[in-house]
Amino acid sequence: MPKMKSCSSALKRFKRTSKGRVKRGQSHRSHILTKKSTKRKRQLRSPMAIHEADVVLINRMLPYR
Repeated sequence: MPKMKSCSSALKRFKRTSKGRVKRGQSHRSHILTKKSTKRKRQLRSPMAIHEADVVLINRMLPYR
């Protein structure tokens, strides 16, 4: 069997933690930052965990990660 290809867009968006969970960056952090408060921008920095219902889809997109 040939190797499966990873979804390259998923490679850019998702990372695995040391315990095997999947994390992602938050949206609304790229532009129009002047009207957002400092607290809001600081809280958008931290990564979020993926919902359990979506982990199966992400595991399928990243077969060897």
